[in-house]
Amino acid sequence: MADTHPSGPAETGAEMDYTEHERTYAMFLNMSKWLVVMCVALLIAMSFGFFAGGGLFGGIVAFVLLMILGYFLA
Repeated sequence: MADTHPSGPAETGAEMDYTEHERTYAMFLNMSKWLVVMCVALLIAMSFGFFAGGGLFGGIVAFVLLMILGYFLA
């Protein structure tokens, strides 16, 4: 039977660009943080608009204010 097991290194491609990897990961974390802030602001604004009598424009104003607050706190 033929020997089909590789005898060389598992990865023979170019070396990793660690600075690009770290930059991409930092961008991913930043975008994830802002997605969470936006979802929380949207849920609070929707509950204000629907249940607290704020209506559509009150919900929009609450969303904008919460996003501004999230910008300064996050």
